[in-house]
Amino acid sequence: ELFEKDAPLHTANFKKLVKSGFYEGLTFHRVIPSFMIQGGDPNSKDGDRSNDGQGGPGYTIPAEIKAKHEKGSIAGARLGDAVNPKRESSGSQFYIVTGDASHLDGQYTVFGKVTKGFDIAQKIEKVKTDERDNPLEKVVIEKVSFK
Repeated sequence: ELFEKDAPLHTANFKKLVKSGFYEGLTFHRVIPSFMIQGGDPNSKDGDRSNDGQGGPGYTIPAEIKAKHEKGSIAGARLGDAVNPKRESSGSQFYIVTGDASHLDGQYTVFGKVTKGFDIAQKIEKVKTDERDNPLEKVVIEKVSFK
């Protein structure tokens, strides 16, 4: 489910990227159990894991901070406040909340919620990761769809 009323810019951007196939072949490059899984970085397609989490489509999306972080929420990842005081979201990176993330309320734009297949997110959060929370074996996004 996409929150078009609360986050019209984020939902329009996400729809555009999904329809273009942008996410296909990218990975979930950051996985923290009982918190969230993050993906959407085009750098994750290359063999250099050290740059995962640093890429995007070359633009950001203005903050639309309204909805709370609940299990299954989909939100825009972003750079920290020190370099991003306007709290603009990455043009493509997103995360899915898998545990308690209420401490992020009021800081990040939540633009949707997983309504089917949340069990897959829960399986992803159980994979083994390195010291940077990057899965040891790539977790590839094969297809993204929404109703």
